[in-house]
Amino acid sequence: MRLERLNTNKFKVFLTYDDMRERGLTKEDLWQDLPKVHDLFRDMMHEADDELGFKVDGPIAVEVYAMPAQGMIIIVSKSDADDFDEEGFEEGYIEMQVTLDETDDIFYEFENIEDVIALTSRLYPFGIRGGSLYAFESRYFIRFDEFDFDMNNEEAFVALLSEFGTPSTVSSHRVEEYGKEIIMYEAMQRLYVHFIKRKQD
Repeated sequence: MRLERLNTNKFKVFLTYDDMRERGLTKEDLWQDLPKVHDLFRDMMHEADDELGFKVDGPIAVEVYAMPAQGMIIIVSKSDADDFDEEGFEEGYIEMQVTLDETDDIFYEFENIEDVIALTSRLYPFGIRGGSLYAFESRYFIRFDEFDFDMNNEEAFVALLSEFGTPSTVSSHRVEEYGKEIIMYEAMQRLYVHFIKRKQD
């Protein structure tokens, strides 16, 4: 579980599926009101307090984004108490409004362009030509749509991606809105032709 403070009232958690398995949780469990889901959120609040100095002293809003084969991004925001129905609020419990979203995109971040080019040299021989490349806050991001890769080999595909980058804890919507679009389509094809094939010729 990785935590990152976004501002004074908001932090983000990246939870891998391995993290969830260790807790006996599945992706579907987060859609339900279960004691172990409450335990997860309570642990998150304690870690946020310890690591980030983020103290929850009122209601919170929680946005959960599920990503295939990667994990969950959870964004926790302190909310105005007026946004909540105060009836039924019990002392000692965290009052939450939860929004759930699921995407079929695979979205990875990379420290530098060399890592992206190295990834290209591994993916191209497997026939992977797609992807969109972005730059945002001194890092590079690649989004693969579900039609960019073979869903039957998704785990092998993600394993290759993980050799060179990490699942992004920044949402693709944020990067698309505030980042710079470098290559919109067929990023692997274009990078391979420009950087790898040219050297081989």
